[in-house]
Amino acid sequence: MAVETALVRTTVSDPGSPAAEAIRLRLADAWGEMGAAWGVAPAIARVHAYLMTRQAPLTEREVREALGLSHRAASLALADAEAWGLVERVAEPRRVGRRGPAGAAYQAIGDNWRWLGRVVAERKVREGDPILDVLERTAREVAAASAANPDDRDLVALREWVSTFLVFVRLFDRAVGLVPRLEPRELERALRLLGEVPDDTVLRLVKLLDGLPDSDVLDLVEALSHLSPTATRRATKLMSGVVRAVGK
Repeated sequence: MAVETALVRTTVSDPGSPAAEAIRLRLADAWGEMGAAWGVAPAIARVHAYLMTRQAPLTEREVREALGLSHRAASLALADAEAWGLVERVAEPRRVGRRGPAGAAYQAIGDNWRWLGRVVAERKVREGDPILDVLERTAREVAAASAANPDDRDLVALREWVSTFLVFVRLFDRAVGLVPRLEPRELERALRLLGEVPDDTVLRLVKLLDGLPDSDVLDLVEALSHLSPTATRRATKLMSGVVRAVGK
């Protein structure tokens, strides 16, 4: 009977060497401290980092014992991490000697680009969209006040600033909103390719675009977006050849 009890308590999860576990815990603590800057509660960030470094499904008990959390704190952190799209619930790895269905366990989303897209989408909903609502409401309010008081130069200046700032926030919000709409592999490739382009090349391209009329740039982008992959390859090769010839 004693042997059976010991077997029941033996889990598939093994934290490994004490040295590796100590490093994982230090990283989890540092990740938690940075979480606030990302808009994520420290407990959620700690849980996420620990599960990422363990690279295996863990039960709530294993997580709270490793991180020194209470049952309530661990449960809330895991639930919130799941809501953020950082971790997912899976079947608990079966323990030796235990009968009945497996319980619940949690594991970090293994695809970093996948959870990054989810975090961006969640932050947009929690932070970006409410900011836009506030600014749009403020824009309507100051426009009405300015119309009722056309001689108030302070109101006119405020209306112009709010309108300009609202355009900026809308552009930023749209750019952020495109990230979660991309497939993880598309986002990864786009950023990887950007990372391979030298900074000087990117800066030269930005300055080049700055010297072109908006209509010309938009027409080119619109035309490219309708091409098939095969036609796009032919067009880019042709364009590269033309650019090299013109540049000589």
